[in-house]
Amino acid sequence: MKPDLFEAPDYYQIDDLLSDEHKLVRDATRQWVKREVSPIIEDFAQRAEFPKQLLSGLAEIGAFGPYIPEEYGGAGLDQISYGLIMQEIERGDSGIRSTASVQSSLVMYPIFAYGSEEQKKKYLPKLATGEMMGCFGLTEPNHGSNPGGMETRFKDMGDHYLLNGAKLWISNSPFADIAVVWAKNEEGRIHGLIVERGMDGFSTPETHNKWSLRASATGELIFSDVKVPKENLLPGKNGLGAPLGCLDSARYGIAWGAIGAAMDCYDTALRYAKERTQFGKPIAGFQLQQKKLAEMITEITKAQLLALRLGQLKNEGKATTAQISMAKRNNVDMAIKIAREARQMLGGMGITGEYSIMRHMMNLESVITYEGTHDIHLLITGADITGIQAFK
Repeated sequence: MKPDLFEAPDYYQIDDLLSDEHKLVRDATRQWVKREVSPIIEDFAQRAEFPKQLLSGLAEIGAFGPYIPEEYGGAGLDQISYGLIMQEIERGDSGIRSTASVQSSLVMYPIFAYGSEEQKKKYLPKLATGEMMGCFGLTEPNHGSNPGGMETRFKDMGDHYLLNGAKLWISNSPFADIAVVWAKNEEGRIHGLIVERGMDGFSTPETHNKWSLRASATGELIFSDVKVPKENLLPGKNGLGAPLGCLDSARYGIAWGAIGAAMDCYDTALRYAKERTQFGKPIAGFQLQQKKLAEMITEITKAQLLALRLGQLKNEGKATTAQISMAKRNNVDMAIKIAREARQMLGGMGITGEYSIMRHMMNLESVITYEGTHDIHLLITGADITGIQAFK
């Protein structure tokens, strides 16, 4: 098994802009990834199996709801710390970061932001420790980029709600204890409901035969006359803006996470280029390889600055949906291009599990699509700068 020799690039001395707490959180996560993720991740990805033994460690490093206040079991960290944690976890694997993103931004965030005090106290501490895991049900078989067209519905039956419908491409669903599910009431208004495993009529079949996010557990959510207690309705916000607010938090984390994947591909390619000899010298000495490496570090640096500024805005409560979309789209696009260039630099070795690049490349093919596709994020920016919606 190859040792994890990763060294993070910091071409513009961005570390100088981080607080001591930021660096402490990041370095602790980095060491955990080197110790717990890197040695096993290739094997689990090859077997298309999620390494559930990592859940307790993710909780211990504060990866579950790091920005949730301590009174609810979170670490009470700021948004830059959250981003740095996601960066380091995705440096290990996008699928593992997906698990943490879903738990933090799509399960804990809506309960914290839209839930009752009773719901916060009941669920958040257990979610923070990993004792309870969650998933987020928005995407449906017929509704991806148009979530407002959802067909999942619930009826008021007097002493409970009756939920019917289905959700697809749901990270964590095969093992989740709860699902934050978005459904329309009889008036067509979207609400969030907390559905618990074990409720009659609720099932979570796993999705198999994936070529991407192979070390992540993906599945469906099926609701067949599920009786949901009325106290499980999220009372704080409804309408499409409620789930989209969760997606803002998740997309923000992805904007940081993609940098981690890109840094790992760059570091691998740089190290390989210095060691691989052709025509009597290391391939790092050839102009075309230097061009690739120089472009990689340039794009990574730009993405780091974009994410850092977005984190500052988010800490101040100023980050807009469109700004988050820009960062998610740019940084994932940057990462997937770097993965492809890095793969070429390694030649045939780039497609093997001996190196992380091909796994990152395949994972990023999902990351560039989920939480809003590459093209939809472009249109979100377009609508913001023109004032005209292009996809309605």
